[in-house]
Amino acid sequence: MSMPGLGVPGQAVSRRAQRAWIARTLLGEFGGVMRRSQLIERGVTRSEIRSEMRAGRWEASGVHTVTLAGTVPSERGRLWRAVWEGGSGAVLDGAAALCAHGMTGFTLRSIDVAVPLSTTTWPGAEGVAVRRARIDPFPTGIPRNRPELATIRAAQLARSDREAALIVCLVLQQRLVSPERLAQTWASIARSARSAFIDGLLTDATDGARALSELDFARLCRRHDVPPPVRQVVRELPSGRVYLDAAWDCGLVVEIDGGHHAFTLAWMDDAFRQNEIVIGGEVVLRIPAIGLRLGPDRFMDQVRRAHQALTDNPSPTRCGERGHR
Repeated sequence: MSMPGLGVPGQAVSRRAQRAWIARTLLGEFGGVMRRSQLIERGVTRSEIRSEMRAGRWEASGVHTVTLAGTVPSERGRLWRAVWEGGSGAVLDGAAALCAHGMTGFTLRSIDVAVPLSTTTWPGAEGVAVRRARIDPFPTGIPRNRPELATIRAAQLARSDREAALIVCLVLQQRLVSPERLAQTWASIARSARSAFIDGLLTDATDGARALSELDFARLCRRHDVPPPVRQVVRELPSGRVYLDAAWDCGLVVEIDGGHHAFTLAWMDDAFRQNEIVIGGEVVLRIPAIGLRLGPDRFMDQVRRAHQALTDNPSPTRCGERGHR
């Protein structure tokens, strides 16, 4: 065993120095944690592990995990510990797996771990939820589900529809998985507690404004006392012919932005603010498709107020003179 920087050339290295060097190596590699089996594989005996713990230099961080006394593992270390403590065949799942794949902008409140359906589940470490579930492991790095399955699982396990949408948005925005692969994986899921919402969310991501059919939008209009619009209105602009998603004779136009515009929750909030300004004098309201999934009442209230304002105060440029047909 080569241990640079220990002892003096020609002199034996003490067992304690060997253990310290092994521990530093493992702790650096795994984010501040080490596995008992790894220590044993590198020549540290079980009695020596107990000796380090009695001396107060090391401490148990689970049944299988050891760390330096008084230290806090990094997030990466907590992910490794969750897998080690999860049981045979355990992999990171849900948002935890996505963080291991590189997802940013999301704070883990707990760590989800999946074990094969045939495996007995263990309590796991503190802040870790272990479940028997479908597994599709990524081939390298910390054991974790592939990003497409992890995304679906994260959306299923999310605490709210908004959190589920945020996770899907982050994954697609950061290009951890393509919408097509996500849709293929979703098609293979037999059942889900959030099935209808996830189905609509992924449809928004892959099909954009087409995800909201004429009947869907007409239903929302009826619910909010707005007359049904004309869909796919043709307009001739200097740049060429365009098709608007919905329009009324009073001059109100609604454009529904799907995933191809900016599939991110921040865009939903930006669109809401922009619409408020537009209501003051303009005639186009832009609504992200995801906004109609998460907050339909807020956006449809804007549509109702805009339609009412334009109907009550008509002007020649807002009453059928914009060339739509």
